[in-house]
Amino acid sequence: MSEHDGLKNVFTGSFLEASFIKSLLEENGIGAMVRNTMNEIIVYGSPENAGLVFVAEGHEAEAKRFIAEYLSNK
Repeated sequence: MSEHDGLKNVFTGSFLEASFIKSLLEENGIGAMVRNTMNEIIVYGSPENAGLVFVAEGHEAEAKRFIAEYLSNK
């Protein structure tokens, strides 16, 4: 899973919040997937950064807009 696969990372945070954002995006018609990096913690950092949300390259801007709106209302 990388940018070469046509996927873009649009959010990095806790796995719980990443899962919520995935649901938010899917409710708005944007397919998304979450990668849990807890087993890769040495490489990626801490549990606060263990959830990565990916969307198809063509939906990156729209997904980031929804995420920014969610984060600003949090």
